[in-house]
Amino acid sequence: MVKVIYVAGPYNSKTEWGLEINLRKAEDAARELWKMGWAVICPHKNTAHFGGLLDNPMEDRNMWLSGDLEILSRCDAVLRLDGESQGADEEVKLALELGIPVYYSIEAIRRFN
Repeated sequence: MVKVIYVAGPYNSKTEWGLEINLRKAEDAARELWKMGWAVICPHKNTAHFGGLLDNPMEDRNMWLSGDLEILSRCDAVLRLDGESQGADEEVKLALELGIPVYYSIEAIRRFN
């Protein structure tokens, strides 16, 4: 059976270029995980550039995070990417509460799986 891993890391940035860098980092990690045999959930790519979909930016954040937490709860592991992110921190917190392993590097995943 294929295991499912969730990529948690910074999404938002103060600049559009910063946002693009965050998307690329998540995409690069997802690509590497797919090559390792994982089925990957990369929320960065799932809702990329959806900001402003709702009238209130906080509604956007709450909707995305609620959905992401639900998806994460069904995963076998989490990869936490470097960088400050309140949302990713909340995702890691939930994973730990649910007993889902959290890894902090691709190398750690290679060592332990």
